[in-house]
Amino acid sequence: MAACSSSFTFCSHTTIHSLAQRKTLVTKTQFSVPTKSSESNFFGSRLSHSSYISPLSSSSLKGGIFAKVNKGQAAPDFTLKDQNGKPVSLKKYKGKPVVLYFYPADETPGCTKQACAFRDSYEKFKKAGAEVIGISGDDSASHKAFASKYKLPYTLLSDEGNKVRKDWGVPGDLFGALPGRQTYVLDKNGVVQLIYNNQFQPEKHIDETLKFLKAA
Repeated sequence: MAACSSSFTFCSHTTIHSLAQRKTLVTKTQFSVPTKSSESNFFGSRLSHSSYISPLSSSSLKGGIFAKVNKGQAAPDFTLKDQNGKPVSLKKYKGKPVVLYFYPADETPGCTKQACAFRDSYEKFKKAGAEVIGISGDDSASHKAFASKYKLPYTLLSDEGNKVRKDWGVPGDLFGALPGRQTYVLDKNGVVQLIYNNQFQPEKHIDETLKFLKAA
């Protein structure tokens, strides 16, 4: 018997925050959500078809809009394990620009596309003097396999339990059901100069950060 599904439309917000500009694009996207229980990949996040998406409450709306780390603010330090299981602190990179991108999960279509786009432009980031760091809730073993499979030349950090994601206030998408895809550019003093959020166009993160770094 074929699985039943229901369709709905919601708005996806693409927001660029920088010291020089702020613009928001709103696009409508239609999704079909199957009701049968099994696992699938949904724009870079593993979701169960039986997952219940609750109505948007005032508290979840507030949590999804107001970030805890904003442009012009010193980025809070943290220490997480990299793909080799070694602890890495953000303060280690002070003295050079850092491109820090939060993504939903390893080995999902959107996240793989984004990771490979950062890989393909890695020399351009190095030329700009910047370090690239990816963060998701996957463990170090998952990161190691992911980095090895796609030959990623940069650091991946394991934020198991999503503590750093929550501390930074990275907004989710689809009423909080999807972990957010958000990129931060820090200057050499560790101050946030750009925040870029785009869940559904992973490669745009590379374009926007490189554009900003070249203009800085």
